[in-house]
Amino acid sequence: MRKELFDDLMASAKEAVEIHQGKREPARVTRFELPDVKAIRASTHMKQDDFAAVIGVSSALVQAWEQGRRSPSGSALKLLRVIERKPEFVQELLQV
Repeated sequence: MRKELFDDLMASAKEAVEIHQGKREPARVTRFELPDVKAIRASTHMKQDDFAAVIGVSSALVQAWEQGRRSPSGSALKLLRVIERKPEFVQELLQV
């Protein structure tokens, strides 16, 4: 069984190299769209400082997201997705 697993691993590695070199097409490509943080914040009618305080990050981080220098991840990304769909949720966050 170990030889079989090693052979599978080596075949996968070779396939990855071929895809990277453009010799082969990947079976699938998964892309994740990053949220437009500035548009999300604008939908809440809040300044960067206030928005940052509500979602629990620094205003410098919100600025970096909006300028594309950093990308939100983890729980901040999840919270931004919720606010994107339901901007009124910010009012609930203000009460916490």
